[in-house]
Amino acid sequence: AGVPEVAMARFAALLLLPVLIESVFSISFFLPVNSRKCLREEIHKDVLVTGEYEISEQSNTKTNLKITDSSSHTLYSKEDATKGKFAFTTEDYDMFEVCFESKSPMGTGRVPDQLVNLDMKHGVEAKNYEEIAKVEKLKPLEVELRRLEDLSESIVNDFAYMKKREEEMRDTNESTNTRVLYFSIFSMCCLIGLATWQVFYLRRFFKAKKLIE
Repeated sequence: AGVPEVAMARFAALLLLPVLIESVFSISFFLPVNSRKCLREEIHKDVLVTGEYEISEQSNTKTNLKITDSSSHTLYSKEDATKGKFAFTTEDYDMFEVCFESKSPMGTGRVPDQLVNLDMKHGVEAKNYEEIAKVEKLKPLEVELRRLEDLSESIVNDFAYMKKREEEMRDTNESTNTRVLYFSIFSMCCLIGLATWQVFYLRRFFKAKKLIE
């Protein structure tokens, strides 16, 4: 009976595969010497982020890795990085930036570009469920259920955040519409006042020139 239950749990996880894909970020690119390339990603609050990187080595070239948030707080930093892993937990919903910077005394074009491989995971995909199973002595079915529970919680949090953003945007739109309405009324009053002033001014002017009685 245990095998069908595990199969059903895995089938449920397959249905939620699009959400899992969004939690995995993998990219490879070439980094020219004496240059800097940054990658940005928005991540929710209280989310575990893990990553693994590998940079091809070049003589007389050092590559620094730095991860910061929108407030320029350093979450991870490594000088002369070649290969390694990093992990951090977000404190707030924010835009995070992963930057690779190559430095070399050699001139540009004299040193081949470096190949950078970066794999990032966050949320459910960042957790090591094999280690959790060993520590808590969980059965395969219990591990799958724990994973599905965490994934469901992540989805609920995503929907809650989207609902909050929708409410904020609606409030902003209502506030903007109210301001536009008040501005329109104010503009109309100014135009009416200006038109009235012009009529009286022209009337006095024509009377002074004795063009009208």
